[in-house]
Amino acid sequence: MSVRVRFAPSPTGHIHVGNARTALFNYLFARNIGGTFILRIEDTDFDRSTLASEELIYEDMKWLLMDWDEGPRKGGEHGPYRQSERFDIYKKYTEELLEKGHAYKCWCTKEELDAEREKARIENRQPVYSGRCRHLSPAQKAELEASDAPYAIRFKIDKEVVHISDRIKGEIDFETGVFGDFIIVRPDGVPVYNYVVVIDDALMNISHVIRGDDHLSNTPKQALIFDALNFSRPEFIHIPMILGEDRSKLSKRHGNTSIEQFRSQGYLNDALFNFLALLSWSDEQEREIISKEELIKSFSLERISTSAAVFDFGKLKWLNGQYIRMKTPEELADLCMPFLVDAGLPADRLEREVYVKMIASIASKMELLGDAPEVMKVYFQYQTPDDEAAEYLKLETTPSVLKAFREKVAAFSGYIKEEEYKDIPKSVQTETGVKGKPLFMAIRVGISGSVKGPEIDKMATLMPVDELLRRLDAALEITG
Repeated sequence: MSVRVRFAPSPTGHIHVGNARTALFNYLFARNIGGTFILRIEDTDFDRSTLASEELIYEDMKWLLMDWDEGPRKGGEHGPYRQSERFDIYKKYTEELLEKGHAYKCWCTKEELDAEREKARIENRQPVYSGRCRHLSPAQKAELEASDAPYAIRFKIDKEVVHISDRIKGEIDFETGVFGDFIIVRPDGVPVYNYVVVIDDALMNISHVIRGDDHLSNTPKQALIFDALNFSRPEFIHIPMILGEDRSKLSKRHGNTSIEQFRSQGYLNDALFNFLALLSWSDEQEREIISKEELIKSFSLERISTSAAVFDFGKLKWLNGQYIRMKTPEELADLCMPFLVDAGLPADRLEREVYVKMIASIASKMELLGDAPEVMKVYFQYQTPDDEAAEYLKLETTPSVLKAFREKVAAFSGYIKEEEYKDIPKSVQTETGVKGKPLFMAIRVGISGSVKGPEIDKMATLMPVDELLRRLDAALEITG
């Protein structure tokens, strides 16, 4: 049997990390086994679905390094791949279900259904549809048909129990009395999710349905429709949900929840790809840093956990920092540029060679690309010394160190070369007799205003001499 899996998002905004993890597991499984990964757009919620949101899905998928084999923009033998373009197909199967007696028309009004639910609440029963339209006489049906009253179409349940086999959850029996005859087509003629997803999966030859276990409760309804239409059921794999650090379901109150939010803060796509793959899945070699290629090679359904995964934001940030340091200075320079420009730092006006060296000097200080402006602003502006930096400026040895250092720097023009800079601190030490922290921290604070930041030799050689002199004069003025 050829493996065919799908990711079927609704176009209502950017992809949530929970859905992204689902897409990723489908993608890795297909790529590992040589199967087909299908993208299907479930856009039957006309009030919320938009073409603009559909574009966001393509953008997020591309950024997260997942390409699809069939679907919008790719085509395929089983299209169309938007549910809104498949209504004629759904109508055909609706007629078949009605003809075979697996479905019936329901003329119950909203008020009548609300009254049923309220009565069930009062009697402490499940709010299950009574099935009264199922038992209408031919004369009653004919009268309602003639009245042109709006109607829904309900699936008729004739089993008390639906048995489901799930790769992760095991063997499960669902009692149908919990949900009763359910609607498959609303009065406005729009078919519902639990109905159309079955037809799409069957006609697209989906072999494995890999999705979050929040969909498990939908599965018995879908299984009944598969059976009624004589479709083979796919293999179900319901993966554990993602929790916040407080072990409640991950939501906006925990922090970032959409792919775009992570992207805008400066997370790298390959780092997020790696991190999401390890949520309820483990590598056989217990590696934490795994490339896309290695993940494809190692992925298997058997190693998916039965336990919910906790989304550890701290671990993701740490992992992102590791990926930042794996980038070449050139790559990192390109990735950081938008963040620097957005922050108002004129990085785009620097000579490329100088800019790349600046980026290389701050790479170890970053966990996010969004950290770049804060860490790199030292190159663009002298910082007002904070309390810690001011303590070094108060040392009685600092004025002599800064004056001697300034004198050495003033002998150069343009930029000081790295090999030229090496002798400057030694000369200052010899001349002033100051060494260790009082020497080096005085120089650091003198040219940056801070005790933190890039290495001193990087700052001294990546800023023009004129800028160094201006800063040293400002520091000397503070020392009095």
